[in-house]
Amino acid sequence: QVQLVESGGGLVQAGGSLRLSCVQSGRFFNSYAMGWFRQAPGKEREFVACVSWGGGATTYADSVKGRFTISRDNAKNTVYLQMNSLNPEDTAVYYCARVRTSWGGSDYRNRYDYNYWGQGTQVTVSS
Repeated sequence: QVQLVESGGGLVQAGGSLRLSCVQSGRFFNSYAMGWFRQAPGKEREFVACVSWGGGATTYADSVKGRFTISRDNAKNTVYLQMNSLNPEDTAVYYCARVRTSWGGSDYRNRYDYNYWGQGTQVTVSS
């Protein structure tokens, strides 16, 4: 069984930064692309970023490009999301997820491309 656990969320002021972490408890972490999604109250879950299995290729939503950075450390079974220049529109529950297909690419923007999800961590940005 694969388990993903996010951490690092919290309350920050506009313009501040946070780093989210996601640790996978199962095996074969290094052979799957990983992604971050977020969901605000009353809205659908939306794509944020994705990183390839080796960490060499990334994809970002237009809303976070230039501000957020996704990365991974396969030796630690961990994927990160560094969030800078946060604004109130970034307020949401953030989820990490693992892509269904092993040894794939890096561009997976649809939530149905993923079959394992974490419990989510709350990020709140005050104005």
